[in-house]
Amino acid sequence: MRDVKTTAGLWGISTTRVAKLCREGKVTGAVKDGKSWLIPEEAAKPADGRVKGVREAVSTNGERRLPLPIGISEYRLASTQYYYIDKTMLIKDFLDERPMVSLYTRPRRFGKTLNMDMLRTFFEKTGEDTSVYFEDKLIWDCGEEYRACQGKYPVIFVSFKDLKFNTWAETFQMLKAVIGNEFVRHRELETAENCSDLDRKYYREVAGGTVDAVALSGAFDVLSRMLCQHHGMEVIIIIDEYDIPIQQGHTHGFYDEVIDFMRNLFSGGLKDNRHLAYGFLTGILRVAKESIFSGLNNLVIHSVIDDKYSRYFGFTRDEVEKMAAYYHAEDKMNELVEWYDGYRFGDTEIFNPWSVINYFSIGCKPRAFWQATGSNEIISEVIAGADEEIYERLEKLLRGEKFTTLIDTGVIYPQIQKNPSTIYSFLLVAGYLKAENVDISQSGDFIGEVSLPNKEIKAVYNKEILQKLDGIVSQSSAVSIQEAVYANDVSRLQKSVEKLLLQSASSFDTAGEMFFHGLFLGICALFDDRYYLSSNRESGKGRLYIQLMPKDNSRPGILIELKSEKYMTDVQLEALAQSALDQINNREYDTEMKTRGVKTIFKYGVAFSGKNVKIVK
Repeated sequence: MRDVKTTAGLWGISTTRVAKLCREGKVTGAVKDGKSWLIPEEAAKPADGRVKGVREAVSTNGERRLPLPIGISEYRLASTQYYYIDKTMLIKDFLDERPMVSLYTRPRRFGKTLNMDMLRTFFEKTGEDTSVYFEDKLIWDCGEEYRACQGKYPVIFVSFKDLKFNTWAETFQMLKAVIGNEFVRHRELETAENCSDLDRKYYREVAGGTVDAVALSGAFDVLSRMLCQHHGMEVIIIIDEYDIPIQQGHTHGFYDEVIDFMRNLFSGGLKDNRHLAYGFLTGILRVAKESIFSGLNNLVIHSVIDDKYSRYFGFTRDEVEKMAAYYHAEDKMNELVEWYDGYRFGDTEIFNPWSVINYFSIGCKPRAFWQATGSNEIISEVIAGADEEIYERLEKLLRGEKFTTLIDTGVIYPQIQKNPSTIYSFLLVAGYLKAENVDISQSGDFIGEVSLPNKEIKAVYNKEILQKLDGIVSQSSAVSIQEAVYANDVSRLQKSVEKLLLQSASSFDTAGEMFFHGLFLGICALFDDRYYLSSNRESGKGRLYIQLMPKDNSRPGILIELKSEKYMTDVQLEALAQSALDQINNREYDTEMKTRGVKTIFKYGVAFSGKNVKIVK
């Protein structure tokens, strides 16, 4: 019989891997001898089923291809059984600098959880030889100084990505469960002799879910101390999607409670913790201004504006091109760029990884996959509190234009109500905008041009805008107009636009001029990419209120002039509407359309007086 160490040398694997194979019954004849194992001389090394026998998917031409990792956030599984884009050089970049605590802010579904699980798998000291998950990756060829860090540290790993509740009581119960499960994962600490009786008692209370908010706020501090004492090595703390509970608190009215708890929780684990080796956090927003990380001078933040780590969250163009070649879809690159490219993280062009994977999975059919991955409450809140300037800028975005704005990557949730100018920073860090030509302003903030990144995000805007403007643009009118456009039904389109204007008139009495901005924003969302949309644009001999220029000249063009006066009779109102129509004709607002060869042009003169409306054509 051989011992574990001798067998490990003969088989070329670690002693922990041999012991695990014995525990799993994969070594024929192995027997337990006290705390160790004895292996028969003739025992053969078991086949490593973690890499071999991987799952396969059939491509359109019948060839076998690795399946796509839709919803897979476990690194071991993703890197061995699915098509995996190697992001392990993130580890090298980190180890070259070794900041004490790192925060990576990125939009949802851009690979944050998978990358954090990759870090956990690389660094965590376990009873398993986890080096096998990195031996064929880029990090392994970087040298012994990097390989020496593999499997070295005790790790605390928690993810708050599922803490989406409507009350603080529900949120706290789930926080107890998530943190308690991490305590249970380190069950060796319950009887660890190097830990104090008081800490072991605390361990049992957290693992059993019997602690209150004050006691639980010290969880990372106590758990890191116990792990360090037990293993003789400082601890790595990884907190994924740390700001999800904060966003829920903002939306559902328990913001102060969750901020107070998080401040104490993070302070205990990440601030002046002598048992901490490194800390990693991910989220959508950096919320340092809320003092969650108050006094945490060792925190390094990597936002969507920064160059460092810019290529590790999301897919680069080169990675997407290789993926397209693997799935024999090289001819789809233009469509992929149009729909899912357009993000810029630092100096790197980035594709939305979630949407690219789903695009390939359904046979390369473009859809707005990202809008179904979570709530779009930021857009909803923006529209709900929009003023004239915000409406105008949203109109520009939907028309494919860009504008220059200040960018604050440290923006916090309450600012969206107190300071509407921060909404573009929210939209940027949350993935709804891209930033170009970013520079530092005189005040020290960033300033740059923002625009919609791609067709997918425009579809998200359209959906959210229509939902929030339902009082102005009813769903029935929206569907009717869209169907008429898609069917190129000229008669139905004309009737539908008339119906839209008539139904919308009831909003005018209370909304005033803001109604017109909402109306135009709704029309922008309705017509999507089939029209060029403009408001107050010079054409002919003046400025027309609304112009919808068809991209395909087989479709009709639409010109709308709006006028309003108070206290008008029906006769006066009809005369005002006629004057609006006459203005379209007299000032030759159709000049641009005729120049571009548009054959059919609908012209509407619209007059409002309170809730009364007249339309002439």
